[in-house]
Amino acid sequence: MSDLFSLEGRKALVTGANTGIGQAIAVALAGQGAHVVCAGRRACDETVAAIEAAGGRAEALLLDFSDPMAARDTFKDAGYSILVNNAGIIRRADSVDYSEEDWDAVIDVNQKALFFTCQAFGKELMAKGQEGAIVNIASLLSFQGGIRVPAYTASKHAVAGITKILANEWAAHGITVNAIAPGYIATNNTEALRNDPERSEAILARIPAGRWGDAEDIGGTAAYLCSRAAKYVTGAVLNVDGGWLAR
Repeated sequence: MSDLFSLEGRKALVTGANTGIGQAIAVALAGQGAHVVCAGRRACDETVAAIEAAGGRAEALLLDFSDPMAARDTFKDAGYSILVNNAGIIRRADSVDYSEEDWDAVIDVNQKALFFTCQAFGKELMAKGQEGAIVNIASLLSFQGGIRVPAYTASKHAVAGITKILANEWAAHGITVNAIAPGYIATNNTEALRNDPERSEAILARIPAGRWGDAEDIGGTAAYLCSRAAKYVTGAVLNVDGGWLAR
């Protein structure tokens, strides 16, 4: 049972792995023995260097998911058995002012690219009769509405739905499909909130754990969902939020 969480011999693609949550996931998977390909529209050299410095195996791959089909040829005969869809963008404006351009940009990356990347991965595994694991990064806004982020909220609700339908269709092929909904995590994306004393205090007041999450909290959860320990977990949207949604 000692290897229940091991990812030795597995190859993983982690998108948006250059910083923050994506970087932490890539490091966590490598820490369990996976060979991790760190993908992003910007260089992932820092993530690769961190993994290699710790004795892991990693490489970088440039993929720009503003083209929703960017990964369509990535998996063919490449040996992947793990996919983590973390890449995403956000555009903020009041709903009455939200532009079609911003809507399309967010939906293309967060929803359309995620689906077609899953599709390409699933096709390859099913063609070869191989098992695998997909982890999609959802959001608290997969459950809540938020404000001033209509396309992001729509896309993250869609991530939860896509996760469930693919879990239904692919479980019989030995492919698990789950999602993680991070709470308020201390990353570059939340720096402005953390630096605003009133907003930070209001957020912390609702979190039973009493602290902002660390990116490593999401990395460990992703590693679990990719391991044999989670082989009977599929179709789940697991909130890792310090108790935010339970409040």
